[in-house]
Amino acid sequence: MTITTIQIHEDVKSELDRLKEGKQTYEEIILNMIKIIEMQKRKQKDLLIEGCKVMAKDNMRIMKDFSAVDNELNWEY
Repeated sequence: MTITTIQIHEDVKSELDRLKEGKQTYEEIILNMIKIIEMQKRKQKDLLIEGCKVMAKDNMRIMKDFSAVDNELNWEY
């Protein structure tokens, strides 16, 4: 595997140093951050899907209620 060098500002390096636990490498810190971001994206997607399901159920209930009222009133268009 090829190793590369990346340039970062001193303040970014300081933040990475602050996140270090023990003898953790910068690569390990960055990989952990990537994992956390990916997990958060999955959670956000799952929450969005769940929210859409709830909204769809609510919309179906409203449509059924409206349909019942519509049938009783015999609207003329």
